[in-house]
Amino acid sequence: MKTSSRHRHIQPGKKKTVKPKHKLEQTSAHRAREESTHLVGVVARGYKGWILQPTNRRERGDYALHVPNDFDAAEGTIALAKKIPGRRWHSREARLVETLGDINSPRAVSLIAIATHGIPDEFSADALAEARSEKPFTLKDRADLRAVPLVTIDGEDSRDFDDAVFAEPDGKGWHLIVAIADVAHYVTPGGALDKAAYARGNSTYFPDRVVPMLPEILSDDLCSLKPHVERPCVAAHLWIDKAGELTHWEFVRGVMKSHARLTYEQVQRAKDGQADTTTQPLMNAVIEPLYGAYRCLLSARLKRGTLELDLPERKVEIENGQVKSIRIRDRLDSHRLIEEFMITANVAAAAQLEGKACACLYRIHDRPTEMKLDSLRDFLNSIGISLAPKKKLHARFLTQVLENEAGTPHAQVVNEMMLRAQSQAVYSPENIGHFGLALAKYAHFTSPIRRYADLIVHRGLIRACGLGEDGLTEREIAKLDAIADHVSTTERRSVAAERDAVDRFITLFLADRVGFEFTGRISGVARFGLFARLDETGADGLIPFDALPHDHYYYDEKRQALVGRHGKRFYQLMKRVVVRLEKADRLTGSMSMSIVEKKNTPDLTSVRRQKAQETKGKPKS
Repeated sequence: MKTSSRHRHIQPGKKKTVKPKHKLEQTSAHRAREESTHLVGVVARGYKGWILQPTNRRERGDYALHVPNDFDAAEGTIALAKKIPGRRWHSREARLVETLGDINSPRAVSLIAIATHGIPDEFSADALAEARSEKPFTLKDRADLRAVPLVTIDGEDSRDFDDAVFAEPDGKGWHLIVAIADVAHYVTPGGALDKAAYARGNSTYFPDRVVPMLPEILSDDLCSLKPHVERPCVAAHLWIDKAGELTHWEFVRGVMKSHARLTYEQVQRAKDGQADTTTQPLMNAVIEPLYGAYRCLLSARLKRGTLELDLPERKVEIENGQVKSIRIRDRLDSHRLIEEFMITANVAAAAQLEGKACACLYRIHDRPTEMKLDSLRDFLNSIGISLAPKKKLHARFLTQVLENEAGTPHAQVVNEMMLRAQSQAVYSPENIGHFGLALAKYAHFTSPIRRYADLIVHRGLIRACGLGEDGLTEREIAKLDAIADHVSTTERRSVAAERDAVDRFITLFLADRVGFEFTGRISGVARFGLFARLDETGADGLIPFDALPHDHYYYDEKRQALVGRHGKRFYQLMKRVVVRLEKADRLTGSMSMSIVEKKNTPDLTSVRRQKAQETKGKPKS
């Protein structure tokens, strides 16, 4: 645990090899080239026939759409099409692949995001049949955890419960149990279900629906740790000392029975003295011990110095297909409690596989590149903040800067710029540690229902600990590099689709408020204009050059600002602004805005003109 996060783990007898950093980027670029031949749009009648109006805001102009002779879809149908290479100069033509639904349907936003980003959303008949096939489990060769008061703690709208927790004092510190649904029992390597899960890589979450990695019979039923129902699990027994340091651990395959399905808000209210009929009987035996262990884990986290970004997360609430509200998600101690338990289990999983010299799919997060650090330093220097020298950078130094700026006008912009400076966390069979969490070894173990990487880690533990015959195979070990690249790419794909859907829902929410003025902050600065983020909804919109107050602007990259040469206007990243919503495009999900100047004091010319009008006609003294 005390090994530097910059040390690369090398198995005994194995030569040190450095994986090219650009391999993932090459994979992503190849995938992007393949997907660029397809486009999603809305079917409409054109002058000479059917046309496709692209939903991608980067596509300029419509496409002539080639359709079958029997095509009878109505205008407004969402369609997936394949571009036809230009047969004439500047021709834009596409061939219909399939229709997806009506643009006015409540599900239209998610359908567009799913099709645009190429997310598989249907399971094959073989995969569904495999999911439905009976695969009973018994106590034979499994630990009996049914009497342990394990509980699940999730969001109010969660449908799958894949992790349960327990804690008890043991005299030297705490004994924790993190029990995870035994997905590997149902999804075996090489099967149709396994291939479907691999293709998706992870579940994708939209405000109105989920595209699950596994069929619902597994994700919402057989692999969901429902209360008072026996379920197979893989459990991590974790022992921490009074300082919160992980001392030893054990992984078992067991049978558990969740004693309660709790929510974050419910648990937090109970801790704050407002227990209900469900949580009151659990206070002494379950909830208080969980918080006791959490306090120890939190002290260890503070000691090792993790990167603590404070970035509010927006939640879009949907009702009957319409956006009901957009609000900031609450961040409670109950959220942090579960997060610390999961992190501890993830560390133990990586350490166990490493200790057994077994292949592991690590979750790695490299330190920021020197180029990004230089840009961050330049920006921080422009607002009077200094950063530690290059060779001494540690996550705790970045957090110290954030803590120093907390509550100041610069707090939000400093958090935003810290985030932009970070490297992308990815999966890899080679370990370089996790910079943000300040951990030397880390693997994802806690969500095999929704992440294929976690399923690989479960199989690795089953193999390494001798917990069954359905562990990681030699074939999977040989392909671990490709698996890591693939699941890293699918994760990015899902994040992009989720962000796209949220942007579209927010655009729909604001479409009836074009012409209204809003307060916000500048969220991006470019040579062609600004981006603004609204306080009320978190919506982002473009402010093009021609929507700025008249001036000649130049781009100051170091200060991340557009600077007016004549009016001395200065638009820097995260500067507060008042904007007018000029356009909300339902088709592309994009918004454009203009700056509204609120002049607190008139300029000198205006003052002289007003005085001249006041004195006009008055007799001279």
